[in-house]
Amino acid sequence: MEIPAFQDPRTIQRILNEMRRVAVVGVSANEARPSYFVAYYLKRMGFEVMPVNPRYEKVLGLTCYPSLAALPEAPEVVNVFRRPADVGEIVDGAIAAGAKALWLQFGVINETEAARAGESGMAVVMDRCMKIEHGRYKGGLQSAGMRTGVI
Repeated sequence: MEIPAFQDPRTIQRILNEMRRVAVVGVSANEARPSYFVAYYLKRMGFEVMPVNPRYEKVLGLTCYPSLAALPEAPEVVNVFRRPADVGEIVDGAIAAGAKALWLQFGVINETEAARAGESGMAVVMDRCMKIEHGRYKGGLQSAGMRTGVI
């Protein structure tokens, strides 16, 4: 079985094992939104979460920045919850910020921009959930109080 482009398990594991500072672009302050729960989970698992959304001043009790350019330090991972058409601008910001990885969540599929991020030297994961992959490789779903038995 061939692994889809930008879903290499070694890349996923390297990001999860080596990178701790995660900018969550498009995060919502609405607890029912997937972006909120992923940011909550990552924070709970010890990641340094940097919320990015111009609509909010705070998310999860953390300062929420209007853009990647406004972050006080470079994120290691840029985790994207935006429309595929918005990814080009986010890749520009990630490159300018010096990010090491671009992670495009489920349904955020933009092959051209993912390839451009990869060509700039970033590790890239596309159409995967960082929370689910962390749970798969680290067992984090159970340690977060979610004993679903399903990943």
